[in-house]
Amino acid sequence: MDLFSGLIHGFSVALTPMNLLFGFLGAVIGTIIGILPGLGPLGTMALLLSLTYGFDPTAGMILFAGIYFGAMYGGSTTSILLNIPGEAASVITVIEGYQMARRGRAGAALAVAAIGSFVAGTISLIGLSFLAPSLAMAALKFGPPEYLAVALVGLMIMSRLTGGNLLKSLMMIALGLALGTVGMETVAGYMRYTFGQPLLAQGIDFLPVAMGLFGISEVLVTAEEPAGNMQLQKVRFWELWPTLMEWKRSFGPIIRGSFIGFFVGLVPGPSPVIATMVSYSVESKLDKHGEFGKGAIEGVAGPEAANNAAVGGAYVPLMALGIPFTPAMAVVMAVLLIHGINPGPLLMSEKPDLFWGVIASMYIGNFMLLIFNLPLVGVFANIIRTPLYLLMPIVLLLCLVGVYSVNNSILDIWLMTGFGLLGYLLRRLKYDLAPLVLALVLGPMMERSFREAMMISRGDLSVFLKRPISGTILLIGAIVLVAPLLIAWIKPLISRKAQSAS
Repeated sequence: MDLFSGLIHGFSVALTPMNLLFGFLGAVIGTIIGILPGLGPLGTMALLLSLTYGFDPTAGMILFAGIYFGAMYGGSTTSILLNIPGEAASVITVIEGYQMARRGRAGAALAVAAIGSFVAGTISLIGLSFLAPSLAMAALKFGPPEYLAVALVGLMIMSRLTGGNLLKSLMMIALGLALGTVGMETVAGYMRYTFGQPLLAQGIDFLPVAMGLFGISEVLVTAEEPAGNMQLQKVRFWELWPTLMEWKRSFGPIIRGSFIGFFVGLVPGPSPVIATMVSYSVESKLDKHGEFGKGAIEGVAGPEAANNAAVGGAYVPLMALGIPFTPAMAVVMAVLLIHGINPGPLLMSEKPDLFWGVIASMYIGNFMLLIFNLPLVGVFANIIRTPLYLLMPIVLLLCLVGVYSVNNSILDIWLMTGFGLLGYLLRRLKYDLAPLVLALVLGPMMERSFREAMMISRGDLSVFLKRPISGTILLIGAIVLVAPLLIAWIKPLISRKAQSAS
């Protein structure tokens, strides 16, 4: 099935009433979650993961895609109107968006953010449509050494790009890999670290870990924070249309942000957040009007385009290689694994309804978000007034019911509670939880790939370097790890030489 026939088939799947309903629900839920500070798309998808057990996998994937894209849209609303980033990827939008709102241009900022998100989302989906099938065909040449190299280098790159302390990131990766060893050993079949609990024979389930780390810990962190007084900037529908000059100034940043976001999305790490930072940095360097920091519309258009485009980019390695490069993609991968579907290069040929249906639904969902986000901006903005003492108990109840309903296991509730407390403690100590989650998902696959590679090569570790693809990937990983250290060592030497010369 070629690209165009695949997309036509995908639209026939996505336009069924049930899938349209799930796409719409995902868009609405995602927008609301993007507006409400704290929970974010990752926590929301973790909370709703248990519900997808009763859905068709295509419907579950469409729901989660709508949530992810919707959260990127919704986060800009409160950033511009309230100076509060509803989602981590909207932190950069606060800088220029709120200043525009204070100058009476909130409507223009919201319109540019929404339309820029739509354009960027469309560009990234075109890239996903073209790149994912091609990469899936290339991935058929991958063997165990290549899969281990991709996963290992992905974790290396993420440890560098999370923005936190490198040692802390590596510790989180080590903890996630250790948790991935619990259960039955994949080759010999003996039990490891089960402590006499038969339910742990299949390993630690992803669901209680994700719900605990991102749901329970969020409730605990939010409970400590005092309620703030929020001043909502008013905006009327007829004020949403930017001036011709604002459109001209926004066009370039939207296109640049779209491509920056898509290619950053292909890199392991919190891609929507990184993409907004890169886009803002680029636009500030290209600034010709001297308005950055005072309400430059380029500082809204570029980052908002970049965070939406990064979502489409993040789906490429998951759909083509079966490897999640972000924690949110790890949750999306769990939807497939729940239904016994292995994402990867064979997904397109074995499950064309799912593969093309999800991609087509993203086009439809992106259009839905544009249609109802602009007219209802005032309604969505008022959602943030929901008291946290009402919202957080609902989140806690969803966590408890959701995790128990999957296996009817009290052990899962205890695991979720334990990881919730652990997540709260780690967040207070400024540890990033994303590397832990990704390492937990990738750990079993890495162990299995390593064992299979050793069996193929009869214990020869050089197989990872001798094979061209895996050797190249490992070389890239080594450069990513070593380059910052070399730069940090060379910079003082250059500055000292410059000083001595002067």
